Amino acid sequence: MNTTGIEVGQAAPDFTLPASNGEQVRLSQYLGHKVILYFYPKNMTTACTQEACDFRDAHEEIAAKGAVVLGISTDSLTSHAKFIAKYGLPFLLLSDEEHAVSELYGVWQLKKMYGKEYMGIVRSTFLIDENGIVAEAWNKVRVKGHVEATVEQLG
Repeated sequence: MNTTGIEVGQAAPDFTLPASNGEQVRLSQYLGHKVILYFYPKNMTTACTQEACDFRDAHEEIAAKGAVVLGISTDSLTSHAKFIAKYGLPFLLLSDEEHAVSELYGVWQLKKMYGKEYMGIVRSTFLIDENGIVAEAWNKVRVKGHVEATVEQLG
């Protein structure tokens, strides 16, 4: 079930964010390509590292299917650079420090850990087709097997 408010079949909301390559990346610049847009809570944490490495390991297959991967978290570009360098990530990470895009996509939500409540990114992935339409959405993602399921949806 998708509780993000972004529905399959709707146009993916466009945005511009600073990217790990030093450029400003706009989602609409990828029209004509499939985009795997994944939101994750924090660089260097266990599940986020596993997810990033799974996307890294599937990168060749994803690219062969005409898709690009974009990761988004509220981490700084400096943090993204360290994360990319440490794990050899071959795709861009975008910095949403003000969580505006996370809110736009409905993944900035109230979370609970160790009895404390706080706002943060709920791990979510959106598959956007060549026309900028949301083809699939996964919310509250469990990392194990997720990248494989995403790649399968690429066809």
